[in-house]
Amino acid sequence: MADPQKTIFVTGAGSGIGRATAKLFAERGWFVGLFDVNPTGLEETAAMLPEGQRISMPFDVRDRAGWTRAVETFGQATNRRMHLLFNNAGVGKGGPIDEMAPDDIDLTLDVNLKGVINGVNAALPLLRETPGARIINVASVAGVFGAPNLAVYCATKFGVRGLTEALDVEFSKYGVRVVSLMPWFIDTAILDGLPSSSDGSNRRIRDTLVENKTPIYPVSMAAERAWDAAHGNDIHYMVGKEAERARFFARFLPSVMRNQIKKQFVSEG
Repeated sequence: MADPQKTIFVTGAGSGIGRATAKLFAERGWFVGLFDVNPTGLEETAAMLPEGQRISMPFDVRDRAGWTRAVETFGQATNRRMHLLFNNAGVGKGGPIDEMAPDDIDLTLDVNLKGVINGVNAALPLLRETPGARIINVASVAGVFGAPNLAVYCATKFGVRGLTEALDVEFSKYGVRVVSLMPWFIDTAILDGLPSSSDGSNRRIRDTLVENKTPIYPVSMAAERAWDAAHGNDIHYMVGKEAERARFFARFLPSVMRNQIKKQFVSEG
């Protein structure tokens, strides 16, 4: 008897890493649930996938009732199977913490951290019913070291990393793995939403990265690492050599890492 078709539930599927991951998994035979707060982006992604191999539904990951509806819709389409929850939806807001608008602070916390927790709780019943299920939480290299002008964003990604490590142990009793994807700078709209300095200018992190010839990786690389994370035995999956180096330096040479961060970020203020 053939194995049932694998299924993946993707948040933030309307663009960036979510879209690239949805396409890759669909190409490799998975049934894909596409979910995003942006209906237009969601429609664009859906049009890239075979019609019989996906469903799509707009909802906001901050909305627990929305999560319940989305998971129920997904379960109806997959005979109550969820092999993989790809907890990817995120926003990029930054700046000196004392200058950030309270609404931007709340949005970052609510989407990047609380939204991930909401997804875990909503999807767990289906995951428990699915042999070999797992969760991939999208963190960031910002969950490896703290960077100035990104304090709240870093806090959410450190939180996702800690949540992942705790839940991988906690959910072992259910046979559910919990792992994270930790990208270096990826070519998504988030790079255009985060400031590169505290001088009040309109410079974005993308500007600084380009000027410093810092690698910016394509979303396809993140999608391939998401595939690795869906099948491998590790708990954290770094995206890009620079992400691997950052993890090494943060662990073994933290003072070197901090000096490099100051040189790249603070000197521009």
